[in-house]
Amino acid sequence: MLDRRAVLAAAPLILPACTTTRARPIASPASACLAPVRVAADRVIRTVAGLRPYRAGGFVVRADPFGDKRVVHNYGHGGAGITLSWGTSRLAVDAGLPGHSGSVAVIGAGIMGLTTARLCQEAGFPVTLYTKALPPDTTSNIAGGQWEPASHFAEDMVTPEWRAQYAQALEYSWRRFQIMVGEDYGIRWVPTYQQTRTPPGQARASARYMPGLRYLDTAEHPFPISGHVIRFDTMYAETGRLLRKLEQDVRIAGGRIVVRNFDSAADVDALPERLVFNCTGLGAAALFGDRDLIPVRGQLAILLPQPEVNYAFGGQMGYMFPRPDGIVCGGTFERGERVAVPQPGDIDTILSRHAAFFGGFRCSA
Repeated sequence: MLDRRAVLAAAPLILPACTTTRARPIASPASACLAPVRVAADRVIRTVAGLRPYRAGGFVVRADPFGDKRVVHNYGHGGAGITLSWGTSRLAVDAGLPGHSGSVAVIGAGIMGLTTARLCQEAGFPVTLYTKALPPDTTSNIAGGQWEPASHFAEDMVTPEWRAQYAQALEYSWRRFQIMVGEDYGIRWVPTYQQTRTPPGQARASARYMPGLRYLDTAEHPFPISGHVIRFDTMYAETGRLLRKLEQDVRIAGGRIVVRNFDSAADVDALPERLVFNCTGLGAAALFGDRDLIPVRGQLAILLPQPEVNYAFGGQMGYMFPRPDGIVCGGTFERGERVAVPQPGDIDTILSRHAAFFGGFRCSA
């Protein structure tokens, strides 16, 4: 499948799970038109850039002794942070809470820190969340928000044990996000179209998380592309709304939020809590010496909302996600870049690719 990971790796600018369901091509009449995105420089309402915390060996969920404390790590999710958040946080609290009594510390207020804090609270533990920044000033706030893991590990660098963790995390996150669908958290189901290299009839490991999956022939879609196209339904998060609501949930449940920076492991050691969850993302490289953790910059152009655009697309042109707060056009995958600032030339390239794609729509209606 030409998923977001393949798209981003192949284009400088622009999943495995346990089940292997086969998608069957079906016959259907020519599709109605899909509304094209109106791409123009004067419709750009903002541009953003964020640094993904990428590890070729995959995310880290692990409990380590740390002086008289225990530190449970939950970081390194690359471009799959929103998707995996509830799942790896579930793994983290299951590794840390048994046998513990008293309050817990969570470091970091991105999506990992917030979901970890909520799960600790749901288990009955008092939580203090320490963070140097709150939403909207976290990397998570910049994420596009599609529920589909992408750009977060290298196939030849992960172990069977890690793959087992990954499968568990996917399953829990998939179920948890479903019970959050609605305006409160800004989660909704959206029909999604993707270019794919996987032909009809070939097993697709990710089909477990692609309800309604089917292949479309050329007459069934308006896209100006050749090759296979699939359609399925998945969830999308309006990330700003999601993070604000989760922060509110933490506070309502009695959580303390303390704004402070951690310059070294000694700052962690000085905390009064004996159980600490490390959800610092890229900060874990300096704080705990993870040399495998690197930044990967992603840039997005956000266009004025178009309520009539009620589908998402991903392919060689990049990807487009419709959200109530704007049309997300992405993106880039820039290894080693450490400056989270949009680059005008890269944004222009994103826009030109999207303009050519949506300007070439065929319509059969």
